[in-house]
Amino acid sequence: MSPAREDTAPSVLLAHHLKQLKLPTVLREYDKVARECAQSGLDHSRYLLRLVELELIDRERRLVERRIRAARFPAVKSLDTFDFAAIPSLNKMLVLELARCGYILGRENVIALGNSGTGKTHVALALGLAACQKGFSVAFTTAASLVNQLLEARDERRLLRLQRELAAVKLLIVDELGYVPLSSTGAELLFEVFSQRYERGSTVVTSNLPFEDWTSVLGSERLTGALLDRLTHHVSILSLNGDSYRLRASRSRRGRTDGGAEPNQAIAATYNPETGEIPPI
Repeated sequence: MSPAREDTAPSVLLAHHLKQLKLPTVLREYDKVARECAQSGLDHSRYLLRLVELELIDRERRLVERRIRAARFPAVKSLDTFDFAAIPSLNKMLVLELARCGYILGRENVIALGNSGTGKTHVALALGLAACQKGFSVAFTTAASLVNQLLEARDERRLLRLQRELAAVKLLIVDELGYVPLSSTGAELLFEVFSQRYERGSTVVTSNLPFEDWTSVLGSERLTGALLDRLTHHVSILSLNGDSYRLRASRSRRGRTDGGAEPNQAIAATYNPETGEIPPI
């Protein structure tokens, strides 16, 4: 065997073995880290430690990315892009505490109530992102979409499977409850989802309606009472009342057209699957 082949054979075999072991970060970084450790005079155990740490960090990043994709967020937003000053009714300290995800461990719920456009969805998305980063499975949907999924699953005889999937997720986010009135069948199916998750998993619900008006959406005082009984047994309630973000944004655009200054607005932080960048909590 020629010297050239003797030199290349170990590298080829190492690359093959690392791929088989599913250690892509070690494969990508081992040569560079070896040179760095040699220059720093670090021994082989510290070299191996550094490689393993890089692999673990990268693996956790990929897991978070997968949880974010599985959640099907319409956008990825974090709390540091939320303008708390614009919504003085919102308990900032409570929201920050919820972002630590203790309520998920306790299988408790969160309900965000407030006018349209005040940031309820932003807060729900931020809590969902925090849960993904903490290692919890998350599913995001609107109330209307969820009901449509349940009705379709019932018609296609896969309702039990969908219900099991919804019951298994650690955090279910149901956005915009109250924007669309539900049929009696749809309301009953939605109630069943909440009932199956009662004290088994956490649910975040956002609504533009106060509790006393939920009957107009669910169509039954009895069903509304039973649903609220389950949702509010272990719950943190967030109040978001104030001017709509979209209304203020429209005003600010008009102001800029007139030569006004750029306002300090909450900006959506977007997850980039190409770079793996994830907005901070």
